Amino acid sequence: MKAAFLTGHGGNEVVAVGERPLPARAAGEVRVRLHAATLNRVDLYMRGGGAGITHQLPHILGVDGAGVVDEVDAGEALLAPGQRVLLHPGLSCGRCEFCLRGDDVLCTRYQILGEQRDGTLAQSISVPARNVLPLPDGWSFAEGAALGVNHLTAWRMLVTQARLQPWETVLIFGIGGGVSLAGLQIAKALGARAIVTSRHADKLERARALGADHVIDSSREDIAKAALAATGGRGVDVVFENVGEAVWAHAMKSLVRGGRLVTCGATSGDQPGADLRRLFIRQLKVLGSTMGTVAELHQLLAFCQRHGLRPVIERTFALHDVHAALSLLESGRQFGKTALTID
Repeated sequence: MKAAFLTGHGGNEVVAVGERPLPARAAGEVRVRLHAATLNRVDLYMRGGGAGITHQLPHILGVDGAGVVDEVDAGEALLAPGQRVLLHPGLSCGRCEFCLRGDDVLCTRYQILGEQRDGTLAQSISVPARNVLPLPDGWSFAEGAALGVNHLTAWRMLVTQARLQPWETVLIFGIGGGVSLAGLQIAKALGARAIVTSRHADKLERARALGADHVIDSSREDIAKAALAATGGRGVDVVFENVGEAVWAHAMKSLVRGGRLVTCGATSGDQPGADLRRLFIRQLKVLGSTMGTVAELHQLLAFCQRHGLRPVIERTFALHDVHAALSLLESGRQFGKTALTID
């Protein structure tokens, strides 16, 4: 089969498009003929070395994907060959204490497609049946693929961890990135008020069109002061961020007393000042979050269908143009997901 895979670590020169072995399908697994995948920041991280993530070269990139069921067990009752599906990218053991309590995303043997095992930038993949969900009617394969990482991550952050309520206000950093954009869509569908930040005026205007109630140009405004002004000096109930060190002080200062900060990333650094006095005096809560469970993906899928919510696809490339797609992602110019079609 054809795939985009790493031959080493570095820049685009280590990403090849060529033949790889067709994945074997074990009992209980479903082989999916992939038609689309979208890129995520972790693809750049893996290309650069993937420090801390156990993997072997050559390694197929890609975390999320969608396609058509190719082969299933004879007794499989919920999935059938030819069915359009999307993937949950996280594989769990099903037996540790976390899996048994339904928190499979905390599994002690957790693996993610495109990280610890070969990913979705390939014509075929084989995954456990529980990781395969029906693709909604009318959705493109790229839209289905995009749901499995960014929207799932944002769902767990806002719904499971922060427990955002319709009457609350959330501050979302770095609008335009996949997770932040998903956070805006979900927050508005929940009925909450959303304030977003960006250094790019065009992204702020596009965010307004998607329902952002207030925008902050972080290239010329003090984020915390602007967030306080937008809330009448009160502060926001929830901060949603995946930037880390560069925005941490602004994030903490933007929160109302008793507010919650939920984070899923540290692209600018992972050692910010803790601001402990503010943390305990104002009784703030800091919540970590990564990915989401299979059950949460089912909940998210139902929520999207009920509210007419779909991922924003910024641009689509063919698999053989993966270098251009990675370069676009690296530039930070995109607003929404960068997708790859796999034929």
